[in-house]
Amino acid sequence: MRLSRRAFLKTVGIGAAAMMAPGCSQEEKVSVNTRDRRPNVILIYTDDQGSIDLNCYGAKDLYTPNLDRLAEQGLRFTQFYVGAPVCSPSRAALMTGRYPQRAQLAGNTSSMKGHAGMPTEQITIAEVLKRADYTTGHVGKWHLGYTPETMPNGQGYGSSFGHMGGCIDNYSHFFYWNGPNRHDLWRNGKEVWHDGEYFGDLMVQECNRFIHENRKEPFFLYWAINMPHYPLQGLDKFRDRYKDMPEPRKFYAAFVSTVDDMIGRVLQTVNELGIREDTIIIYLSDHGHSVEERTYFGGGDSGSYRGHKFTLWEGGIRVPCIVSWPGKIAQGEVRPQVAINMDWMPTIAKWCGTTIEHRIDGLDLSEVIESANTPSPHKQLHWERPGGKQIHWVAREGDWKLVVNGPATKDRHLDLPAEQEFLSNLSKDVTETKNLADQHPEKVERLKQLHDQWRKSVLEQ
Repeated sequence: MRLSRRAFLKTVGIGAAAMMAPGCSQEEKVSVNTRDRRPNVILIYTDDQGSIDLNCYGAKDLYTPNLDRLAEQGLRFTQFYVGAPVCSPSRAALMTGRYPQRAQLAGNTSSMKGHAGMPTEQITIAEVLKRADYTTGHVGKWHLGYTPETMPNGQGYGSSFGHMGGCIDNYSHFFYWNGPNRHDLWRNGKEVWHDGEYFGDLMVQECNRFIHENRKEPFFLYWAINMPHYPLQGLDKFRDRYKDMPEPRKFYAAFVSTVDDMIGRVLQTVNELGIREDTIIIYLSDHGHSVEERTYFGGGDSGSYRGHKFTLWEGGIRVPCIVSWPGKIAQGEVRPQVAINMDWMPTIAKWCGTTIEHRIDGLDLSEVIESANTPSPHKQLHWERPGGKQIHWVAREGDWKLVVNGPATKDRHLDLPAEQEFLSNLSKDVTETKNLADQHPEKVERLKQLHDQWRKSVLEQ
């Protein structure tokens, strides 16, 4: 049944490749009468952005006016998680509404052409919306497969522009982080060259083209911004703004403000076309900030949360997340309920008037978004990061969180050792610095049992 459903979705899902559009005339920049139409969706996914790294999330040293304004025009989550602390599995969770393990992509996929990633049997949010007659587009990073079948046009996107691997230099568009050096920029499965042009500007141009061309009918745009992931190549005006800030924070800060500027330019287009009230904007990061050598061993900030990219401590998986839909959801509010990136697939599907007929793990957030008093739909959540002899995993039930084989963390604020079993109650200690495992052995045992049951479950498709 899964393969036949997939075949059906593929049959109705792949549209013609989109071409670059000329600039629109002033007469075309008018409000479109869309009172009864289904909403557009713009899903923005940044890369390696720290848990608090927006001004509206507490990073008062950062200049992020556009995203702060977006939060004022919508609401922001304070306990929002992603399915993994690394790029590919986090994206698999977002695209499929499934735990990465059930989506069959538990770790990073290759950044080399010819390597498959997430299996094509997995059904993406783009395929669900294509079935509902949405025009679908991808811009930016992919990192879910580098074969024709597993690239965006093979996974439900009618148009695609961006890079298939984990990162690129933003001017040459080459992948340099392991050999051989290779160019990685594609439009609808065909290699394209834009030597010397800033990739951030190219993404903005592509997003604006897609939005303008599809403004009269409902569309879904997945904009996967490859920033503030290394290389930290922020715009000159922001490097100058932060010139007196200590390294490496100033390099990272310039890149975050660059991201904010890019998003502002695309939101301006939505406003100018008169479709803002018909457009859902969802913004979040793929996981916590990096402390790799390639990003100067840091620069991002997880605030009071322990950990960063690659770890399942809060700083690795708790991310900023904003949703805005003027006239439809509250503005300027906060949602403290637990939610996860897998939840956007069923939530978007509901808002767009379609259904999901296969098994997923994400849960609809629409009632949580409607009311701060609605409890989280999640009773439990699980994470697992493969690698080595000791699997790093987490089970959470309510406020209780068990971290097993937790790695040492060393960052701007913390220098903490590895932990074999670490139990915390996040309602009392979000810092994960007080281990309650010895005081509550029954909780440790229960969470271990729950995780064993979960592990068996996700092997089922």
